[in-house]
Amino acid sequence: MIERYTLPRMARVWSEENKFEKMLEIEILSCEALCKLKIIPKADLFQIKKKARFNIERIKEIEKKTNHDVISFVMSISESVGDAAKYIHFGLTSSDVVDTAFSVIMCEAADILIKDAQLLLKAFRIKARKYKNTVMIGRSHGIHAEPMTFGLKCALFYEETKRNIDRLEKARETVAYGKISGSVGTYANIDPFVEEYVCRRLGLKPAKVSSQILQRDRHAQYLNSIAIAGTSLEKFSTEFRALQRTEIGEVEEYFSPTQKGSSSMPHKKNPIMFERICGMARILRANALASMENMPLWHERDISHSSVERVIIPDSTIILDYALTKMADLVNRLTVNEDRMTENLNRTKGIIFSQRVLLELIKRGLTRMEAYDIVQDAALNMQKEDINFKEALKRNKKIRGVMGPDAIDGCFDLGYHTKHVDRIFRKVGI
Repeated sequence: MIERYTLPRMARVWSEENKFEKMLEIEILSCEALCKLKIIPKADLFQIKKKARFNIERIKEIEKKTNHDVISFVMSISESVGDAAKYIHFGLTSSDVVDTAFSVIMCEAADILIKDAQLLLKAFRIKARKYKNTVMIGRSHGIHAEPMTFGLKCALFYEETKRNIDRLEKARETVAYGKISGSVGTYANIDPFVEEYVCRRLGLKPAKVSSQILQRDRHAQYLNSIAIAGTSLEKFSTEFRALQRTEIGEVEEYFSPTQKGSSSMPHKKNPIMFERICGMARILRANALASMENMPLWHERDISHSSVERVIIPDSTIILDYALTKMADLVNRLTVNEDRMTENLNRTKGIIFSQRVLLELIKRGLTRMEAYDIVQDAALNMQKEDINFKEALKRNKKIRGVMGPDAIDGCFDLGYHTKHVDRIFRKVGI
């Protein structure tokens, strides 16, 4: 991933230094287990633990000749150990080290993402509480529907973020497995105790069964959970972008005093960060698809997945880390224009209360279609006569025959539409 979108903490997780540190740890832990099985003498284990080091430049230099990264890694650390180096990688295959190290690194990345999502959850909770009773117009198909509150919208996003945290936690659990079972998963050349020992020390579980590799449905679940979380961020961003449109103007992305919106139009204040997050979600979905393409490998393993994973898994975690962090900041600093919400609420002159009138007419003896047609007729007439909806209802003879002026006035109560907000908030746990 390009440096522009890579935050330092996630850059460290996916650094070559961290990768080789994890691989070296696995090699040493394997030697410890083999020593406990009396395969490696204690003196040799001491030398391995004392002297084993890797040099990234040396690994790259060796790989130019071997064209094999793990062999190059083993050769590099062997050079620093001496005679005891013969026990390094004893009974292991490359994927025992690479896949198990990759699992540890994916868990480290997931821990960061979960913390990021928890900060976003907090941001939505604060906004939901603050604007719990701030009435705005709800929209369906982009058209004014009925009153709701901005706090309720934030509560909706809060609950979805909670589900994303659950998915990320389950994805972490799914990839928190290691395997040290040899070339085809039979433990022919390595005792299962080694796998149990290494995985326990790394905070992983041993795979119950494996081939040469850990099965890639685990990685696919991981990336699909990331893609879903990213798509939720796109959904939130799309909503805030739409509410920032000039003709709506109910919210506004933070715009710093020195920021510029356009190279040609000095007046512009564009929701560029929300737009950036929307773009990033497209990459996450594409990477999730690629992760599923990695599942059907030949027999006990081929290497077609490797080149894909080296890109999609680091990139996806880096992108989501960036997007979650930015979204939390955007929500915290979001400008909410309550006056504009009220203005938009009144823009359609009361027709947003049409369903309340419809139901009142039904309660008073009309059939649903009779009531529907009468209310629709009043709504259309108000536009022709340029009057508000309440006045149109009071002028309608059919409605006057069923409902008096006070009953009509009673249908225009905003509190009717927000009376269950407290209950919803209690259900959500805000």
